[in-house]
Order: sequence, then structure tokens, then C-alpha cells
Amino acid sequence: MPAAPKLASFPAIRGALRFYQICSIITGTMLLLLCAEMIVKYVFGYELFFGGSGGFLWFAPVIEGPNGHESTGNGLNLSLGILVAHGWFYVVYLFSCFRVWSLMRWHFSRFLLLAAGGIVPFLSFFLEARVARDVKRYLAEREAAEATHDLAKHSTLTQTIPTEQRERPLI
Repeated sequence: MPAAPKLASFPAIRGALRFYQICSIITGTMLLLLCAEMIVKYVFGYELFFGGSGGFLWFAPVIEGPNGHESTGNGLNLSLGILVAHGWFYVVYLFSCFRVWSLMRWHFSRFLLLAAGGIVPFLSFFLEARVARDVKRYLAEREAAEATHDLAKHSTLTQTIPTEQRERPLI
């Protein structure tokens, strides 16, 4: 069983959790955009472009060439941009997963589950809610236990109270 997180690392855990939550939402959204782009490209045969001969935003057909699917549009290929942006942001998401995982001292299987959030559609949204709930509850319970422990250690009821020893008459 992994060791429990240190109390001194609780502020770092809170910061890592917030960073993870932000990365999780962005990565999940980028993954859904990527899935939509893949469906449009490989099912309907179009890619999204910005600028060029088609105007501001437009779809250009994709043709099957000798090297696979080839774009016929000109301008900035937003379909490719979505793919590249998700790939790079997934690396940032993995870093945020690693940070929370290492500070919380979880099992490696939990890190693999967190990493899957960036490649399985909708999983990052569910994991973000669950991880945030679990970490916040753990921190609150541990801080409450430590506060109770500190109070008991400094309480006058748990310390010996000196009393005067008087000689009493036997009768």
C-alpha cells in the first residue's frame, strides 16, 4: 500500500488538483473536437479550413490519393490544427495527471486510468469530477483528523493535573 501524502504537501496537492481540473476539461473538449473532425473527414469526406479561396470558414472535400486521404483546400487547415493541438495538450494533461498521482501517492494503475482520460471520449469529464471529489474529501478528512489530534495533544484534560498531597488524619 502506498504511503499517505505528507501534510506539508497539501498546498501543492490543491494547486496540482486545480491544474489537473483545468487540463482535464480542455483535453476532453479537444478530444471531442478531434472525434468530430475525424467523423467529418473519414465519413463525410471533408476538412475544415480557415481563409483561402472558400472564405472565412469552409469545408473542402478530401480525395483518396496514392498516399491516403489528401486535402483539396487551401488556407489554414483547422482539421489538422485540432489534431496537433490535442496532441500537444495531451502531453500537458499527462503532466497534470502525473503531478496529482505522485503527490497523492496512488497506485500506478490509477495513473494509467487518468492518462486514458485524454484518449477515451468523455472519460476526462467523469474522472475530473471523481478525482476532485476524492482528493478534496481526503484532504478535508486528514486535516480534520490532524486538528483533532493536535487539540487532544494540547488539551488540559489529557495532561496530568498536579494536585497537592496533604496529610490527612487517619481518623
